[in-house]
Amino acid sequence: MIFTRQETQFGRARTKAVRHLTVAAVDPGDLPTNRDIRSHLQALDWAGRDERERLLRLSAAETASGTSTAAGGDTVDRFHAYKLLLLPLEHVMQPPEEHPEGDVLYHSLQVFELARQRLPYDEELLTAALLHDVGKAIDRRDHVAGGLDALDGFVSPRTAWLIEHHAEGLLWGEQGAIGARTRRRLEASENFDELMLLAECDRQGRAIGVQTCDASEAIDYLRRLSEECGETEV
Repeated sequence: MIFTRQETQFGRARTKAVRHLTVAAVDPGDLPTNRDIRSHLQALDWAGRDERERLLRLSAAETASGTSTAAGGDTVDRFHAYKLLLLPLEHVMQPPEEHPEGDVLYHSLQVFELARQRLPYDEELLTAALLHDVGKAIDRRDHVAGGLDALDGFVSPRTAWLIEHHAEGLLWGEQGAIGARTRRRLEASENFDELMLLAECDRQGRAIGVQTCDASEAIDYLRRLSEECGETEV
């Protein structure tokens, strides 16, 4: 399946509503704009983040496949957890001057595709590429901390490290953007090269109209890698 953001789901839904309500003598101008709908969805998303996190773990536990163990000891399907964290990102829009591609899910899928082209068998890197921005649907003030908290017990320490430092990786080439101590610490990591690759994919994954897989296909790819490697991610 090919996945693009040229037409959003709420955009299609609004078009159908206009057609239906016009027949019922309702002025289409009275309907909310796409911007109004998007803003309302985002407001609902932020307001319900605590409940969503609760449902995330509950739903994952209820649909457990027995392939992973969360920090609390519950057996969960981590890939189901990934999907629950990814899907709300479709309704989180980003500043167009930095992210002309639009919503966070589309960006994340672009980053995943770019990383897969470079290191198709590095499950931990690809997981970080797909999930690096899940916190943007949880905590707008600190999306890295919010994402890591939600992913606790669902990703490996290496994946968590890549997500934790991906913002610093983006700033790496900017003079004075990060301190000398941080620079030395990152360079000393055995995962430094993959962090730089993730940052490169993050910068490039902001194109308009490019084709990507959808979230389910990306997760299925990670699941197959995990099965081939003997479940080494967590």
